[in-house]
Amino acid sequence: MPLVDLIMPKLGESIMEATILKWHKKVGDAVQQDETVLDIATDKVDSEVPSTDAGILAEILFKENDVVPIGAVIARLNTEVAVNHAAPSQPVFTQAEEIPFQPTVSQQPATNTQPKAAASAIRFYSPLVLKIAQEEGIGMAELESIPGTGQDGRVSKKDILDYLSQGAGARNQAAAVQEVKEQPATVKPPVQVAVPAVQTNTQRPQAEPENTQIETSKYGPNVEVVEMDRMRKLIAKFMVDSKHISPHVTSFTEADVTNLVLWREKVKKDFEKRENTKITFTPLFIEAVVKCLKKFPLINCSIDGDKIIIKKDINIGMATALPSGNLIVPVIKNADQLNLVGLSKQVNGLADAARNNKLKPDDTQGGTFTLTNVGTFGSLMGTPIINQPQVAILAVGAIKKRPVVIETPQGDTIGIRHMMYLSMSYDHRIVDGSLGATFLTAVAKELEAWDVNRSF
Repeated sequence: MPLVDLIMPKLGESIMEATILKWHKKVGDAVQQDETVLDIATDKVDSEVPSTDAGILAEILFKENDVVPIGAVIARLNTEVAVNHAAPSQPVFTQAEEIPFQPTVSQQPATNTQPKAAASAIRFYSPLVLKIAQEEGIGMAELESIPGTGQDGRVSKKDILDYLSQGAGARNQAAAVQEVKEQPATVKPPVQVAVPAVQTNTQRPQAEPENTQIETSKYGPNVEVVEMDRMRKLIAKFMVDSKHISPHVTSFTEADVTNLVLWREKVKKDFEKRENTKITFTPLFIEAVVKCLKKFPLINCSIDGDKIIIKKDINIGMATALPSGNLIVPVIKNADQLNLVGLSKQVNGLADAARNNKLKPDDTQGGTFTLTNVGTFGSLMGTPIINQPQVAILAVGAIKKRPVVIETPQGDTIGIRHMMYLSMSYDHRIVDGSLGATFLTAVAKELEAWDVNRSF
């Protein structure tokens, strides 16, 4: 029969592999052209992989949570069979296939494990419910215990949120009862039962209540043990790796940004009306950083062994907080070629895409310098960790009104000014204190010299 390969797509210039999060189709399912077949993840960005042809899914070559090289064949489609052809009543699953939240017996025919009636009672879970379960660390046994009010007893978003509001004690008890009910009498657990992982490694073991009690006792009474989600695990690894790779040094300065604040306040309504986008402080900071990077190109580089790779492109990463509390860094490519309007539209567009999980893998690649606005959360200053393989990261703090000494030709006076702290962490292998402090001071002076009469 004619088989068409479905390959892991190229997702960016520097991306060499991706992790399979979830298969939306199983062997024997009909697939339309451009229909989503699976979800994948690269570092922090999740993406959908559509089918390149219409047909019947004949073979799945990788399981969920497998890391697959770009360009590898991940599945095969039988394009000779009509897409509307009915799937067989008892499909044959390949060894690589996994059914979310349903135990299967390893390498045994389905007819030898459970009656057909039980096999047909597999519960369906929507991607939203699976995502909530993933983020909350709800495993298979626990999810199966949740009563559903949707069609055919399906668990809706309201059902799982109501369940989460019950508290950990009631939830663990319900999961334990459900797990005892569903344990197959004819299956010997350690040898033959294979419980597939779902979405990420945040799923807890099947014997959840016992393991939870053991783990909780390890940390003492009155604690709650929560496993990191996939993104938090990646962030943790990146931060530890960065500290191991780069000897961090942080310099601090402050800037009188009164003119910048007054200018933005004056133009923001007209700017939004004319450009159909808001002007925040971030593009103003980025413009100042870009000007200074042109003067100090050694800050816009990376290190490869004993070689210094000075980047001609200026690609500014901007740290963006997600609703989940995690952090992602979309990149504004060729920021030095954009005016203030272009920077504002790029900043707002990437921030919206990040918060709505619509970033493309390439949107987070290729950064040469990173800006993080810790002032958004009320912090006066911070000591940020370098985003590898870059050699520096700038943090801007909250803008606060303070009484400061103002030098004038007539003498010193005290005035109320808008002040902001800036801090920059840099890789001391290549950026010495003099260069780091000089660059940071240059950024501060660029912000202080803001022209209140400039147009946008």
